[in-house]
Parts: sequence; C-alpha cells; structure tokens
Amino acid sequence: MKEILQKLTSHLALEREEARSILKKIAGGEYNNSQVSSFLTVYMMRMITVHELAGFRDALLDLCLAVDLSEFNTIDLCGTGGDGKNTFNISTLSSFVVAGAGGKVAKHGNYGVSSSCGSSNVLEYLGYKFTSNRDILRNQLDKANICFLHAPLFHPAMKTVAPIRRELSVKTFFNMLGPMVNPSFPKNQMIGVWNLETARLYNYIYQQTDKNFTILYSLDGYDEISLTSEFKLISNREEELLSPEKIGFPLLLPENLNGGDSVEESVKIFLNIMEGKGTPAQNAVVIANSGIALTKFHQDKSLPDCFQIAEESLMSGSALNRLKKLLEL
Repeated sequence: MKEILQKLTSHLALEREEARSILKKIAGGEYNNSQVSSFLTVYMMRMITVHELAGFRDALLDLCLAVDLSEFNTIDLCGTGGDGKNTFNISTLSSFVVAGAGGKVAKHGNYGVSSSCGSSNVLEYLGYKFTSNRDILRNQLDKANICFLHAPLFHPAMKTVAPIRRELSVKTFFNMLGPMVNPSFPKNQMIGVWNLETARLYNYIYQQTDKNFTILYSLDGYDEISLTSEFKLISNREEELLSPEKIGFPLLLPENLNGGDSVEESVKIFLNIMEGKGTPAQNAVVIANSGIALTKFHQDKSLPDCFQIAEESLMSGSALNRLKKLLEL
C-alpha cells in the first residue's frame, strides 16, 4: 500500500485493472485500517478518474453474491448519497410509487453512512427482514412488485471497509459505487449523483453497458430531482437541463425536504407521505422522481403522462399497498 499511496499523493492515477486489484485486496483484508483510511482520503481530496471508478466497480461485481432476477424487467432507483442535504427518503418512496404503478423494482440500499437514515434503516424499522434468498426475493417481486437488496448481504467482502466508513462518517468513493453494483444487474436504472463530475463519469461508464439508464443531478447539489433548482437529466438518448417549472412543478425551498434527525423521525415522514398525508412539496418531489423512473417502462408516454401515473400510484394508496404486501411477504 505504501507504493500505491506514494503514487496517488504524487497526483498519478490508477489504471482500471490496478484499481480492480487494489479494491479486491482491500476487501480481502490485506491492508490495515490506517492504510485503507489514507487510501479513501485521497479520493476526498481529488476527483476519481473514470478508469479508477470502473476498476473499483469491476472488483465489487466480481466479489458480489449475484442474484438472478432476470426473468423480470426490473429497475433500481438509487442515489449515491453523500450530498449532505439530509432529505427524507425520496428514492425509497419513489421505488414504492413505481411498484404501485406496475413497475418491478429491485431496490439496492444500505444503512445511512453520511445521513441519519438510509433505505435499509427505514425498511428494517418497519419490520422488513433482509434476505439474499433468491426464491424469497423473486416471490416479493412477483407479488409486491418490489424487493429490497440490503447491500451488506450481497457484498460480504466489504465488511472490512464498513467500520472504517462509519468512523469517517463522510462520503467516500464507495458512495459512488453503491448504485453501480446492484447484485441483480437490473435492466433499468435511475441514479442520483451529488455533483456534475460524477454525473459525467457515470454517463461514460453506463454508455458502455446495455442498461436503460437515467442519471440525475440537481445543480444546487442534491442527488435527485429536488425541485429546488434546475437539474441535469442524462440518459442513453439525451442530456437535458430542466427546471421545476419546465416539467410542471413548483420551485421548492430546501427546508421543504428535511428528513428529520433520527430514524424514528425519518420513518414517520416516510409513512406520512405513503399514507397520503405528505405536504404538497413532499408529494411533488416524490412524484417528480417517480415519474422520471416510470419513463423507463413507458417510453411511448409523455413525461406529464408518467407524472400523472406516479401521482395516481401515490395518492390512491397503491404505493402503500405495495409496502404492506412486501412487509406481509
């Protein structure tokens, strides 16, 4: 690791295969915690290169416990996290809205690292039992239109890094990797990122795949459509700069998106929105993100049509029914 750190601190970058090999060694416990912390710190001080990110992703996919859900046309809605905005669980709520509208969702998630409450925190609090059993996950997808892939179960090699990430409590390049290493390899994906550089990196890497993808970045730093500013939308087919007004939504204030200071508060907000008791601002953000995701299943429909489908799923209780069914199963 000494030679690697000397190389990186001399402003040199890793090649793709080199990055792949190093991350495998980190996962294998070949380096001590101080060395790994120093390695992670490098990428807090400079932007990761596309070859480094691709190599790290390759390593995690090599090491993951893959689960075959290919019989379903699935989507994952997942943000990188690490934007420091402490929003409510927008991508998790949007996942249930998409499921309520008939889409099949293989949601990849984890506990909050740089926020108080991640998607795993919410579902665990509600009583969901994490599993890597393919038959159970398939049954959930079949009957509830959604299953949840708790990252630590599918990436056991990362247990050596988890305590270091918790101690650091800031975003690292592992935040960037999370959405890229869904172990079910969904055909469709909507990813939120925390800055424009990351959006560009994701676009380059995803263009080399056969995924039907959308990358989102709000220009004021949110890793989703926050409706607090203009946002970038990058997909297989186009790249657009859009505004809340242009897609038919009001401009919101950051305080409209507050996610609470504890898991209990976050879950209360989550359930209020699912039960149709959300504020107009909260509902708008969920519908906006869900509607964009639904374009992956309804490429023949307009964006306003997809927003309408999302609103119906949320406000009719269909999304809530998917949550109840998932917990029941």
